[in-house]
Amino acid sequence: MENKLYTIIVHSENFAGLLNQVTAVFTRRQINIESLNVSASSIKGVHKYTITAWPHPDTIEKVTKQITKKIDVLQAHYFTDDEIYQHEIALYKITTHILEQNPEVSKVIRRHNARIVEVNPVFSIVEKNGMSEEITSLNEELSALGCVLQFVRSGRVAITTSCFERVNEYLADREAKYRRSKEEKEPA
Repeated sequence: MENKLYTIIVHSENFAGLLNQVTAVFTRRQINIESLNVSASSIKGVHKYTITAWPHPDTIEKVTKQITKKIDVLQAHYFTDDEIYQHEIALYKITTHILEQNPEVSKVIRRHNARIVEVNPVFSIVEKNGMSEEITSLNEELSALGCVLQFVRSGRVAITTSCFERVNEYLADREAKYRRSKEEKEPA
């Protein structure tokens, strides 16, 4: 069985050192992280890590379980591309002179639904949101035209295609258990 790209979504409380613990799980198994994005989630006090990697299918479940066992991790789940909606953002610094002299550059930018966000006499900045393949394709086409000075892309951001967020259910259940425990301890 061949390795495939998985997206691991981790929800955690925001404590220093947790990112190091999570990435150490990959390091111990000699799995290279393709992309990593960490940000606040829609839930106050909860952060979301979106990690992509190419582990063997037999390994992904073990990695996810190891991450879940970390003290400050609320939940971790892995997904294939058909179970999530994902996007990346990329910025391309291109030579303004070539942009102005070669109409093909503008055509490529428009064909890829990218947009020019900055133009000055020396360079221009092009922004592209989309799937990883689209971002790579635009970079290849612009590079072939000899105009790319710099290229940078973000890590993947992803949400599940299911109708509910698993961490919301987990937090609601945890809160209900806390309330029941508190009520049991109160004198009648």
